[in-house]
Amino acid sequence: MRVSLSLRGDYAVRAMLALGTAGGAAPVSARRIALQTGIPSRFVAHVLSDLGRGGLVVGSPGRGGGYRLAAPAVAIDLLQIVDAVDGSDADPRCVLRGGACQVSGRCAVHDAFASASTALRTQLRVATLAELVSRSVDGA
Repeated sequence: MRVSLSLRGDYAVRAMLALGTAGGAAPVSARRIALQTGIPSRFVAHVLSDLGRGGLVVGSPGRGGGYRLAAPAVAIDLLQIVDAVDGSDADPRCVLRGGACQVSGRCAVHDAFASASTALRTQLRVATLAELVSRSVDGA
């Protein structure tokens, strides 16, 4: 079994790392974020829009405008970033049936996968953007 980010989640994390590294002194343009992160320019605005709706970034229009973090990096966690672009996945899906578990009861593997999902979400919740930025600056 492999745990991985969606492409949109990958782009969101990269964009947030770029904004976190910038420090918030001045807005960062979508173009600059695309160049720094390797995110295709046609996707940057979509990802930043999702992050804005999630309350994680604030955009300012016009010349000299761009994006900055909506809160200090220490107050933003990896789970918030992923949920902003991919949804919270709060609706548990049956691993065996591909939809919600049947009304008649849970499938045989429901509890094991629900526990694993909870553990993953917990780990993402404790990883702050500030910590991730620090690691990326240190080259880790």
